[in-house]
Parts: sequence; C-alpha cells; structure tokens
Amino acid sequence: MARYQIILAYDGSDLSGSQRQANSRTAQSEFENALRRLGWQGRSVFMAGRTDTGVHALGQVAAFDLEWTHPLDELVRAINSHLPPDLAARAAKLVPDDFHPRFDALARRYRYRLYCQPIRDPLRDRYAWRLWPAPQPEVLRLVAELLIGKHDFAAFGTPPRPGKSTVRTVMKAEWQQQGDEWTFEVQADAFLYRMVRRMVYIQVTAGQGKLPVNAITKLLEGRAQVTPAGLAPARGLTLVEVIYPE
Repeated sequence: MARYQIILAYDGSDLSGSQRQANSRTAQSEFENALRRLGWQGRSVFMAGRTDTGVHALGQVAAFDLEWTHPLDELVRAINSHLPPDLAARAAKLVPDDFHPRFDALARRYRYRLYCQPIRDPLRDRYAWRLWPAPQPEVLRLVAELLIGKHDFAAFGTPPRPGKSTVRTVMKAEWQQQGDEWTFEVQADAFLYRMVRRMVYIQVTAGQGKLPVNAITKLLEGRAQVTPAGLAPARGLTLVEVIYPE
C-alpha cells in the first residue's frame, strides 16, 4: 500500500463543484468512482481544496492510498480510462504516507478569464465572463497591486469554518490583456470561500468607474461602511496550480 498524488483537470460546467455531495455529480465523486474500478477501497480521497459549482481546474490535487504494482504512467492511463470526458488525471507521483494535499500546500494559484464585448460570444461564454462596458486597464492594474501583501480579506470572502481567521497573504495579483480578453492571475498562501470571484468583481466594479479606488483600501483595512455586493461568475475561474515544498 502506498500513497499517490494525482493532478486533476476538469471542466466544471456540469459539475456541482469539487467536493463530494450526496445527490450531485462532483469532481471528487467521479474520481472516486474511477478509483474503485481499480480496486481502491478507501472511504474518501484527500483533496487540496474546494472549488465551487461551475469552476474549472487544471491543477487540482488529490491523494489516496492504493495497492498498485505497475508504473505511474500506467496508473494515469488506468484512471483516465474510467473517468468521464470532462475530467482527466494529468500526472501521478508517489508521496510520503502522511502527505495531505490541503494541509501541506504552501500556496494556490487561480486564473480568471473575461472578455469585453457588447454582444455575447457563445464560443467563449462557457469559460469567460463577458463585460460591457470594458473596465479601464490602468484602474484594474492599480487595484490589483493593492491586493498584494498580508491583509484581512473579510470583505472578500468567508473562512472555511466560522470564527477562523480571514487574514491571507497574496503573493501575486496581476492582470494581462490580449485583444478584448483579460486574465487575472492571483496566488496566495490560502483563499477564503469565494475570495477570488469577489476580488474580480470588486476590481471590475472599480475599473468601470462604479467604485472609487480608495474604497478598495478601505475594504482591506476594514474601514468601509458599505461593501459592494456581487460575485464574478464561476465559469471564468480556474484553479491552475497548488504549490508544495520541493
């Protein structure tokens, strides 16, 4: 018996998030169903974190214990042969028996995608948020810089359990533009529930001139009297990578 780490990718459009639920199709439940076809008898795989309904992943991490006597690439192929088309195992590795993909993580990186057009584009709408009018690029970049560092992000999300700290450290928050498309990349030691989608929504609101830039500073300092309500749609968000010690 050994512990394996698997990198999972999935299209979250038709999934009720990553975490197993009693009567819903999720990334975890589909992955566990595939493992059972290989003789896995565990109660639950360990996951690096939870993604919401509709959120995608390139680098979700799962760990499990399994009796497997073949090479790692054969394990990946065997898992993929039992997964549905919207999920895939990308890589596998052996890890220590006490490895936990959530608690051992140093950081996580997310990417949010949007595009700016007055008319919807059905070929992009599955994986991006359409905006109009377009936000001002210089405002997006300015606000993103304010998010970097150690702050209390209580205005941007809720902790995994009531009463837990809402302080997080953001190492990277950056907007990149290509044509009418924008991507927001953010990396932090950990994220609150729905924190990235709130970040994007608040930045876009400021970029469209509906929220003064200094309001972001007040939110981070806990001085804002009113917090703008809203979330960026889940379809634009992808969990790109979970980072571990070498």
